[in-house]
Amino acid sequence: MTTPDVTVTVIVYNDAARLPRAVASLLAQTHSNIEIVISDDHSTDDTPTVARQLAAQDHRIRYLRLPENSGGCSAPRNRAIEIARAPYLMFLDSDDELPPRAVELLLAAHRERAVDFTMGAVRRVRVDNGRRSTWMPHLVAEHRTVEGIDSDPRLLFEHLSTSKMYARAFLDSHQLRFPEGIHYEDQLFSAQAYCLAKAFTIIPDPVYVWYIDPFAAAASASISNQRHKVTNVRDRVHVQRLIDDFLVSSGHAGLREDKDFKFLKHDFRMYAGDLPYRDDEWLEAFAEIMNPYLETLADGAFTRLPRTERVVLQLLRDGRLSDARLAARGLGHPVAPRHVTGDDSGATYWGEIVPSDDRARRELDVRDLELDTRPFPHAHFRHEITELTPGPGATLTLAIRTYDPGLRLPVGPQRASLVLAPSRRRMTVPFRLDPIRPGVFEGRVRLDLAAAQLSVQGFDGVRHPLLRLVQQGLAHSGLLLAPLDFTPVRARVDYRSGATPHEITVEPEGRNPGRLQIRWRPVGMTARVIRPVIRKVARPKVRNAARLVASVLR
Repeated sequence: MTTPDVTVTVIVYNDAARLPRAVASLLAQTHSNIEIVISDDHSTDDTPTVARQLAAQDHRIRYLRLPENSGGCSAPRNRAIEIARAPYLMFLDSDDELPPRAVELLLAAHRERAVDFTMGAVRRVRVDNGRRSTWMPHLVAEHRTVEGIDSDPRLLFEHLSTSKMYARAFLDSHQLRFPEGIHYEDQLFSAQAYCLAKAFTIIPDPVYVWYIDPFAAAASASISNQRHKVTNVRDRVHVQRLIDDFLVSSGHAGLREDKDFKFLKHDFRMYAGDLPYRDDEWLEAFAEIMNPYLETLADGAFTRLPRTERVVLQLLRDGRLSDARLAARGLGHPVAPRHVTGDDSGATYWGEIVPSDDRARRELDVRDLELDTRPFPHAHFRHEITELTPGPGATLTLAIRTYDPGLRLPVGPQRASLVLAPSRRRMTVPFRLDPIRPGVFEGRVRLDLAAAQLSVQGFDGVRHPLLRLVQQGLAHSGLLLAPLDFTPVRARVDYRSGATPHEITVEPEGRNPGRLQIRWRPVGMTARVIRPVIRKVARPKVRNAARLVASVLR
């Protein structure tokens, strides 16, 4: 048999439905001299049958079945490495794909210059809505060869093993294999590969298609989507400690601050965004696992974070778990604290107490948020729904409390409005916010969703109402935080006298920061007739023909 240029391993476990798609993406590669190893982690569904059928259809496909389930990705990858015949190796998960030129481009980069591995861009596709994005785009923006990870430690953020093509000789010379018996094995394997490689080449082309399913059932969710499990936290921290030990043993201790920053900015940040949705018992277990590890991290890693993230970290380290949950609702969004407290030095701290030690005072000092000086359109307020009462039809009455810790709003009642735009015509509902005490206002507003003016084809999607304030001709729009535990409210609205009916659901957002979320879903004639017709008419060829006719008639 001809020696293949590249061996691509497809790891699979109980994924008979998606395995053919993954293998088809390999058979469609523009570089055809490849070997495909389907490495089955002892599946109990129809995967063995499907895999054998695929292998029977193309001589390049080999089927490997592990004698027992390993419970992870490492063992099936390592067993495939043992039997791989090519000088270059790649890895693919059964629920993902390779773009058609992935093998060609990464192999060309190897042949252009002898390096230990090559890597490219990862295209992420949301399964629920089809949205596409690039994973860590700033790291793969240009074609370049990196002479060791020390020259660009930012690459520690790109810890996927599947976006790379490895020289077999490089893996064998360092006896580098995937660590078995642990989760988050990619992070340790990639850190080791980065540190051991003398040089690696980056290309900006997409070489991997990563399908993201944020709402997958718990039983089938990826490890990264199982953050609700305390064991998941423990697994992630365990891998970080292994990476720390390797950095020291391999002579790369100087990368520690960069690696710690990556952990805080990426790994910890993923859990922090979920904190508003965790109960007290979970938070206590999280702090018990996380805080001892946080104490080992380099101080410089904390100072490189945005203030809002530093606040959440410090509140967690101080054991102020309810406050940490509260602060986490402002991560990544211009949401103010409910309260701030000053001291004699002129510092302003998050919360209602002055921190008791130097580290806490440093981390909780929010003067750099400029709560009292930021231009009004970009000011930080906090708008919370304290009560949500369904009314007849599709009406809701919202009790809203606004916190203004920077005291930007003048004393007295404030004119405000809710703004909602499920179509090009914006829906604006005015109401009044009355002062309760300095920096705190309350008001009530009745929202009738039947009054929204939808386009002819209706609307299928989600909108988040904004609260709008105007001062001296300047407008500020801020997000509206919902109670996180209210029962979703559903109603049917017969827009246009029943010609375009919709089902409307009002619910909490379900993820950080927990905005009020309103979902429209066309039903009846809207879904069966109007939208299909308009989509057909809106096709590019039809639109171009209409423009041509219009130009002739002129």
